[in-house]
Amino acid sequence: MAFGATVRARRTELRIGLNDMAERMGISPGYWSRVEREIEKPPSDELVQRAAAILGIQLDALFVEAQRLPPDMRRDIGKVVLAYRRVRPFATG
Repeated sequence: MAFGATVRARRTELRIGLNDMAERMGISPGYWSRVEREIEKPPSDELVQRAAAILGIQLDALFVEAQRLPPDMRRDIGKVVLAYRRVRPFATG
């Protein structure tokens, strides 16, 4: 599921209205609506973190839905790549 669909589904499940969600996040309802409808790209790291906290979504999972690494992993990208390759080496063929 994409970022917008994930947050929209969870927000709906929790019965949080769009306007309420936007108010809690400190952004306009129009902007958040566009994010949820995939018209806008996933928001800034700060807004991803706020959404995760409000919606009770695991932070790493929400960054994956946004198709980017969490900020702490970006700082250690070399270690992240090496760890990934130890678990899932290059395919040979």
